[in-house]
Amino acid sequence: MKNVAAYLLAVLGGNKEPTEADIKKILEAASANVDAEAIKKVVSELNGKSVYDVMDQGAEKLTAVPSGGARGGASGGAAAPAGGDAAPAAAAPAEEEEEESDEDMGFGLFD
Repeated sequence: MKNVAAYLLAVLGGNKEPTEADIKKILEAASANVDAEAIKKVVSELNGKSVYDVMDQGAEKLTAVPSGGARGGASGGAAAPAGGDAAPAAAAPAEEEEEESDEDMGFGLFD
């Protein structure tokens, strides 16, 4: 994954056809482990292809994957018994979660 990210960084930096040496330089600058075979595979797979076209093709494939959260709405629940009044269901109050602050982490992103 880091090899693909380094490739994309090179493309975003203006290098339309990054080489293995370009990716290796980016990874070494980030003090990341360099796996020459993985870099070679990334470069060979993306060689001659537009990164943006590859990402568009991947996005199209992801639209076919069910995400689990796209349900229409809440179900109506069980039907009330005939001949009687249904007792109103007590709604649980929605609790708002506080967002965590970066200050609590003890370090900053750019320290």
